[in-house]
Amino acid sequence: MARPTRLILPGHTHHILQRGNNRQDVFFGDEGRRLFLTYLGEAVAGERCALHAYVLMTNHFHLVVTAGGAESIPRLMQSVGRRYVAHVNRTRGRTGTLWEGRYKSTILDSETYVLACHRYVEANPVRAGVVSQPEDYPWSSYGHNALGRRDPLLAEHPTYAALGRNASERRAAYRKLFGAGPTEEEADILRDATQRGWVPGSEPFRRGIERALGRRVDPPRRGRPPNGSPKLSREAAPVEDDLAWDWDLD
Repeated sequence: MARPTRLILPGHTHHILQRGNNRQDVFFGDEGRRLFLTYLGEAVAGERCALHAYVLMTNHFHLVVTAGGAESIPRLMQSVGRRYVAHVNRTRGRTGTLWEGRYKSTILDSETYVLACHRYVEANPVRAGVVSQPEDYPWSSYGHNALGRRDPLLAEHPTYAALGRNASERRAAYRKLFGAGPTEEEADILRDATQRGWVPGSEPFRRGIERALGRRVDPPRRGRPPNGSPKLSREAAPVEDDLAWDWDLD
């Protein structure tokens, strides 16, 4: 079966997820995480992308990135992935890839899902039970976006910039978004859209993305309905559950 077309559009913001092969660890210490972020920063700059949020868990990572060009995100991911795998293989005496196939991605509607995805990504360590507060996890963008800890990798998304008239107001408004954490509905939608390659957002937004990509971006339906019964709706269809794997959530 042919692989589906990538959901990549220049100037649009994307949520990206990449896991370790067989969900094995991909980060093995602070030095490796720092090197990964160095490679990421160089690739973001080289591809003229903008990185807005990220988290590095033990066996996967998330990025929120605005694409600079049609091939910028694939090239960014290829560059970071190859350089980091070469480092891990060299230092740990191993061979082969770290990654579980291709990375997953979706396009985010700025009005409804960009900040929701920031929250989903940066709250990942809290949902996983690694820390009790997002500010306690050092390998995410929360410190920059919520607390003003400078992170040169990051650029404010226009939706974030609209939270307040100055940096202090924006950070205060951003922290309020984390009061209750991402809702289960937000998490389910973002997880499912990223895993299965559809676009969350308003109807006008999705129809615009369809026209630009020349393909449907609605939630895919699963399987054939048995014995002529109606197909499952997205709400009724089973969703891949990534919440039960150790403490590293997607």
